[in-house]
Amino acid sequence: MDEKGSKLVVLERDRKIIREIDRWRVCLGRHIGELVGFSGQRACDRRLRKLVQAGYIRRERVLYGVAGIYRITSKGAKLEGLGNAKNKIRIEQIRHDIAVLDTAIYFNKVHGIEYRNIRTEIELHRIDGFGIRKHRPDFVFTQEKKTTCVEIELALKSKNRFENIISNNFMDYDRQIWIVPDLECKIAKTLQKNKTMYANIEIMALGQIQGTKENENDGNFTSPMESGQIDLDI
Repeated sequence: MDEKGSKLVVLERDRKIIREIDRWRVCLGRHIGELVGFSGQRACDRRLRKLVQAGYIRRERVLYGVAGIYRITSKGAKLEGLGNAKNKIRIEQIRHDIAVLDTAIYFNKVHGIEYRNIRTEIELHRIDGFGIRKHRPDFVFTQEKKTTCVEIELALKSKNRFENIISNNFMDYDRQIWIVPDLECKIAKTLQKNKTMYANIEIMALGQIQGTKENENDGNFTSPMESGQIDLDI
């Protein structure tokens, strides 16, 4: 039921909203507006409110200073045949997932990577099948027959695990792009050292990504900073 008490008619766009939230795990309203292709953020927010009221998605305020995140409910998962919706998620995971989505939108806006050509970590695990829990990048995409994996690394893993991921990415993908808190952090310096052995490593600061994200008030995309951009012309 919506706020007027009438039953919501589920549109194909509503189904797409549910699918997008599911494949990225959590989304902010501005993410959904971009991924689904709303003409404006107000129209997106109105539709999201109706889906929350109908019980297909939930909106939660979990991070101070951050707009509410959207997640699918069991009802929404059932509608799209997605299995059971997860009830719990760590705060650190939410911050990471927001950065992942900001990065995907950056590559779409700046480098023309279509969202339909992106495979998320969740989708890659589903392709692997039940019971196979190997590491998968945050997302991958193919451009001009070259496959790129993108890793958002906000906290340093153990040395062995980190280097194993780098090595596997070198074998599995043509390029591995790592998004780090800043270019002077320990994560960036560790990656820089590994570039001598794994030449397909590229490093980018998260500040550059999130400095070009959509304006939450008007939905417009700010022009990216010109310095330090990754060149995706292969």
